[in-house]
Amino acid sequence: MVQLDDRAAVRRLHDRLGTGPRPGDLDRTFDAALDALLAEDPAGDVLPPQPASPPRPAKGDRAAKQDAAHQRGEDEHALATWWLDRMVTTGRPAVERMTWFWHGHFATSEQKVRSPRSMLAQNETFRGLGMGPFADLAQALVIDPAMLIWLDGNDNRSGAPNENLAREFMELFTLGVGHYGEPDVREAARALTGWTVRADTGKAELVAKRHDDSKKMVFGQSAQFTAKSLVELLLSRKESPEFVVGRAWFRLVSAQPPAADVVARLVPAFRRDTRSLVRAMASEPAFRDAANTLVKQPVEWAVGLMRALNVRPRDLTRKQADALLKSLRGLGQTPFRPPSVGGWPAGGAWLTTATWPSRLDLAKLVAERAKPDLGTADRIEGVRRLLGVDSWSDRTKDALGKVSGNPAQLVVVAANSPEYVVSR
Repeated sequence: MVQLDDRAAVRRLHDRLGTGPRPGDLDRTFDAALDALLAEDPAGDVLPPQPASPPRPAKGDRAAKQDAAHQRGEDEHALATWWLDRMVTTGRPAVERMTWFWHGHFATSEQKVRSPRSMLAQNETFRGLGMGPFADLAQALVIDPAMLIWLDGNDNRSGAPNENLAREFMELFTLGVGHYGEPDVREAARALTGWTVRADTGKAELVAKRHDDSKKMVFGQSAQFTAKSLVELLLSRKESPEFVVGRAWFRLVSAQPPAADVVARLVPAFRRDTRSLVRAMASEPAFRDAANTLVKQPVEWAVGLMRALNVRPRDLTRKQADALLKSLRGLGQTPFRPPSVGGWPAGGAWLTTATWPSRLDLAKLVAERAKPDLGTADRIEGVRRLLGVDSWSDRTKDALGKVSGNPAQLVVVAANSPEYVVSR
């Protein structure tokens, strides 16, 4: 195992557990950098825009439906821009990074929810509970309004249970594939009956006459399970903490599953809270293993670039903000729009020739907005320091040398280099 030196390990901390380094961030020691990432400093937090809540159009009122759809689009645009801006400016990098992680773990999309207000409420739940005990987060999400809409909880009633939410809560959120049976899904669905989202308030409530309060048999246990007691049962299973720890490891440390002894060390930290898990993962020797590279995902890459160049999405013109979100759509990843309940794919699937124009456009937008000052002596070294890259390969140096006369073009090429796109 080849271990990263301290500076490279600090850079990896910011890549994996934060939202990317800013100039000066890599000058800290590893322990000081980890403490800073986990700090609670809300000074840079900006309150989200409050989505409008247009009345539900009357049936057959085409014009009103079009107006409502337009307003939803405007609200979603404002929320996506706000969240990107918050990731760039946050004084709580690990909190924001884990908010993004939970958005992918409990993946919910505005495409079906069609309620920016509910999506914002879920986002604030991730942020408020995401560094605490997983049990608190899971209990909130099983009756979250956006989640209920997304996974058909509104259609789940006594006598006609809908299994979608129960199945995904087991398979993707708490236990993993192969750790439950079809009878468990059917019975768990009965436990979740009765929860619905009020059209007038957007709040979730339990409608007693729609809830099946008879006994259910889940994992061999018979009880009058409710949403709360069902989640308690799921989280009590041995597989649950191991599964969630593995998901976090896969996204934040390595594409290779953690060894059994690593899991044994991480599970007690996870049982305390997510903040303890993050610290424990960073303390594992594997976190510093040079072989454990991860391809940055589009939003991580874009936010890190804006953070390094001090470009705030909120300061962009509407035309520029539109271009930013258009580029992210072209790369297959925008906030509040995961493609499925499984979240976004990992790895380099987005690094194709088809996405090259979007990568180029986004990097160009940020670089031109930043007007980077790389000095005149050695601009290739200047852009390396600016982006927090450990070193350039000879091939990348050759490519950078061809555009070194233009600082903005130099940043665009550097931002699309393997050394920057991959978290090494």
